[in-house]
Amino acid sequence: MEEYEDRLSEDDCTSSDDWREETMYLDTEEIGEWEMLPDVCLLHIFKYLSDGDRSRASLVCHHWHKIMRLPCLWRCRSFHLSGRLSKYKQSEHLSTVSYADNLGVFLESLEVTVCPPRSVVLAQRLHNTICGLLNTLVRVRAPLKSLSIVRLELDRSSWGQGLRNTLVNKLIYFLLEGPSRLKNICLIRIRTETQQGLELLSAIVQNQRNLSPFCSLSSLDLRGFFSATVPNQLNRSIPQTLQKLQGLTHLALSYSWLSDELLLALSESIRARRVNYGRDGNFLESFSLYCTQNEPHQQVVYGYSWATLVSSSPDLKVRLTLEQIVDTHELVRILLPEIPLVEYNMTAFYSIDENCSAKPLLQTILPWYRHSLQNLTLDLSNCSESLDDELLELVNVCECLVDLRVWAFLEISTVSRLLHIRMTKRMSLNKIKVRIYTMVENIEEQEDQLMEILSPFCYPPELQFLAVICPYI
Repeated sequence: MEEYEDRLSEDDCTSSDDWREETMYLDTEEIGEWEMLPDVCLLHIFKYLSDGDRSRASLVCHHWHKIMRLPCLWRCRSFHLSGRLSKYKQSEHLSTVSYADNLGVFLESLEVTVCPPRSVVLAQRLHNTICGLLNTLVRVRAPLKSLSIVRLELDRSSWGQGLRNTLVNKLIYFLLEGPSRLKNICLIRIRTETQQGLELLSAIVQNQRNLSPFCSLSSLDLRGFFSATVPNQLNRSIPQTLQKLQGLTHLALSYSWLSDELLLALSESIRARRVNYGRDGNFLESFSLYCTQNEPHQQVVYGYSWATLVSSSPDLKVRLTLEQIVDTHELVRILLPEIPLVEYNMTAFYSIDENCSAKPLLQTILPWYRHSLQNLTLDLSNCSESLDDELLELVNVCECLVDLRVWAFLEISTVSRLLHIRMTKRMSLNKIKVRIYTMVENIEEQEDQLMEILSPFCYPPELQFLAVICPYI
């Protein structure tokens, strides 16, 4: 018996030693696999980690700590600011300013998205956070190439005149004293007053002068820059200021800016740059306009002005977004045949007005651009009229269409007819998304009908197709 127990204990010891050796082997093997990963792979993995996970990963070993300090991991940053406090997270002011203080020397692309404040307290916190962030970036000399500040909406009463003034002045200070490498600026829905906005535009021009001749501002997005009620097309200072930005390749504005003077000023700017740089210079390639019912858009712009701009920049592509504008007279005034339109996005809510019909748009206006239109998005609440035939005919005549998205009241059979056009005539149309509105709450029968219609089709691999039934709410 004692001999058996001794042998058992020896077996236990042996198995225990084997287990330790196997465990050590597995641990070494596992670590070895991570050590064998190239730095490029580690960087790709680390890019998906949060700040907390990155901090913990940097403590694993000296090699990971060294990689975690590489600038490429910290060149891009986005902040979402609301001004609200949380007992579970660090304050927005502390987190943004600390990031800029410690890692701002690496920062090349910054995006700040603001939840517009509904109270003075939230506005004050947002003001302190943004001003602190901009001050720190100036102090550390952040090498920013791209700056985006979205949805400040300074025309809200919660900001107050004092906070509004200091925030705009801080932005001006940042542009004048901060980074001298900015190539992309996005200030969507700042909603500033006219005079403050003009001073901010002048600071952008001055920032570009600091770049010249080695670099220049190439992209400028100012949609919703001014207060929504201001008719900016009457302000002569705006075309004169934009004319000084000669290196722009991408420009996005609210339609309320648009005037003959603005288009001619852009044309003169392009011609002047061609004289200075010849064919090697950067010229306006993309011009995006955003038009909504709540902003001034009744101005008359002549086709001659558009033709002049196109003649100075033959490769110009215009993208137009319209919201809640269906009136035919307004659409004809906006959509001129001389516009090199490549993208058209429209959201429309119908009224009892007889002019509020999408048929003239589909039958007459959009076919003007059949040789240029590439992307078409239509969100139509056309419960009172049928647009199936008009839509299909438009797709049939648009030679360059590559992306089609339609949300409308349509017959289910229209989807089959649309696919037939794609398969037989429009081979370049490789993105199709259709949402069929219905007033019926129980959509199972219609979904079955849609599946039955689509089942015979065999989609080519390059076609991205989606069709769904959606109750209209």
